[in-house]
Amino acid sequence: MIDRETFVELMSGVCAPVTVVTTATADGRPHGSTVSSFTSLSLDPPLASFALDRGSGLLPHLHQGARVGVNILAAHQHTLAASFARRCPGTGSKFDGITWTTRAGLPHLPDSAGWTAGRVERHVPGGDHVLLVISVEEAHSTPAAPLVYLRRSFGTYSGLPAGG
Repeated sequence: MIDRETFVELMSGVCAPVTVVTTATADGRPHGSTVSSFTSLSLDPPLASFALDRGSGLLPHLHQGARVGVNILAAHQHTLAASFARRCPGTGSKFDGITWTTRAGLPHLPDSAGWTAGRVERHVPGGDHVLLVISVEEAHSTPAAPLVYLRRSFGTYSGLPAGG
């Protein structure tokens, strides 16, 4: 078994999309968190997944059948990523001072590079995290450059020149 530091260093070299996963409680209160583990899982049926730390404040709101939105952040939204990555103090909300709307009944961050909404199909235990499998019901993408995370910093994607 490798040590934690070696594994963390290895995984820091894996480029990951930066998303803000959101949901709303029955009384309409928004909840969200920055997630860099979002990925497609299946085309037929359309499934996606992401992982949350077992101690995440968002996890208790995402039971099986819960509605969930995924805001795929654009390169210019790195401050939003940092805001939603922090723990919320006291009774405040990560949405305080943030411009957001409601889309498909879920908190949505305008100007994101993409958006998807669906329902939590199941939880899969995975060490200190839980993998959530999402049944995708709605999707929208834009040509905006995506925000990515690599080597503990934010950046964006750029293609190689033709023939490169």
